[in-house]
Amino acid sequence: MKLSPQKSLLFLLSLTWPAAVLGLPQVTAGPIRSDLNFGRADQALERLDNALAIDHSDAEAYHLRCRVLYQEQRWDDAIAACRRAVELAPDNSEYHLWMGRAWGEKADRVSFLQAYKLAHQVRAEFETAVRLDPKNVDALSDLGEFDVDAPAIAGGGLSKAEVIAGQLDPLSASAAHQLRAQIAEQRKDYAQSESELRAAVAASPAPAHAWADLASFYRRRGRLDDMVAAIRTAASLARHTRSRSESVALTDGASLLFRTNREPELAIQMLNEYLSSPAQSEEAPAFAVRTQLALLLQKQGDQEGAEREIAMVHALASGYRDGNLASTNTGR
Repeated sequence: MKLSPQKSLLFLLSLTWPAAVLGLPQVTAGPIRSDLNFGRADQALERLDNALAIDHSDAEAYHLRCRVLYQEQRWDDAIAACRRAVELAPDNSEYHLWMGRAWGEKADRVSFLQAYKLAHQVRAEFETAVRLDPKNVDALSDLGEFDVDAPAIAGGGLSKAEVIAGQLDPLSASAAHQLRAQIAEQRKDYAQSESELRAAVAASPAPAHAWADLASFYRRRGRLDDMVAAIRTAASLARHTRSRSESVALTDGASLLFRTNREPELAIQMLNEYLSSPAQSEEAPAFAVRTQLALLLQKQGDQEGAEREIAMVHALASGYRDGNLASTNTGR
């Protein structure tokens, strides 16, 4: 077999350089991150298995493996992969952030006593991520959200969240407004919460996502007409910008419509638009979106369409653990 010039060079280098020098980021990370964005979980895991067979100490490979398993809702497996990444690269803020996220999902699905024990571990990981990179907006936002949701006995507290909102101000005005909206809603100051969410829309470089968050607030307040209007605005912006951060507004809006039994045709349209977009995101992997689309199609009486979507889910992510797969009654 004749190798291309590029592959020949990599082959020659591999004879003399240790695998860690070539590194996952240069050779494999790009395709895996593409797999993450487009929900090709099985393909991503196969690539990662191959990379780790070459270099068992590749922290980035374990980190990306954690994120794929996180998408598939395989929380214990995700935690194990994240833990290994953190062990290999303890000074990486992003690795600790995802470790905290994986522990957080696990905590949401265990008993109260177990969740209490895990909560301190979740916060510790988010705190470490922030300490290692004080400008990590995602880590600050996740830590602030934890403090809003968790009681003081578990390490949370609204006063702590307010401090984090102040840290976010110079980094991301939109994220700061989002966090203050959560704080106000927790205090049942719904007018202030809505005001902060609208400020987040105005300040956001990705307003479609902010509009989807506002729509979610309207759902929680029972203002469903306002919710639908916000969803339509978010969808229009997402179609216009075609960026990964904005495209998720389509799936978020469709989810809200599904949960409130509003405009199922619009929800189906939005999900199909997302799935045909080149700007799909890790936040909404295709296999999860297709599962929701299958539920909508089944509810509309299109059993054949639902079965087609579920077949594609299994082809993309055979390890996906979402309980909604069983509720589609496709016979698989």
